[in-house]
Amino acid sequence: MISLAEFNRILSEAADEMPPDFFDDLNGGIRLLPEWKMHPEAVHGDLYILGEYHYDSVMGRNIAIYYGSFMRTYGNLDENLLRERIVHTLKHEFRHHLESMGGTKELEIEDRDQIEKYREKNRPDTP
Repeated sequence: MISLAEFNRILSEAADEMPPDFFDDLNGGIRLLPEWKMHPEAVHGDLYILGEYHYDSVMGRNIAIYYGSFMRTYGNLDENLLRERIVHTLKHEFRHHLESMGGTKELEIEDRDQIEKYREKNRPDTP
């Protein structure tokens, strides 16, 4: 498991590799939070939120990345594989940002579909 400081270094490097246009109007930047966050639909304590895109009148537009969720989900990975997961999550959240700026919601729909598949998979059998 890597430290929060080491995770922050990897996240910063990944952010530096993103195109500058991705940061347009991301006035709250990228926030690394130490905690973990469980998805409200989690059935068996197995569905962590790795990152979130936020847009509100107080915090503006920002991306939150949850170190604790990454460690609970991917804490056993070596640094290279963990970096791949961080980059994937960061790109996912930037896509939410860019779609928000463009007035579209394709990724929100994809995310909702993924949660529905999770619900179906974890639905208790009914007679």
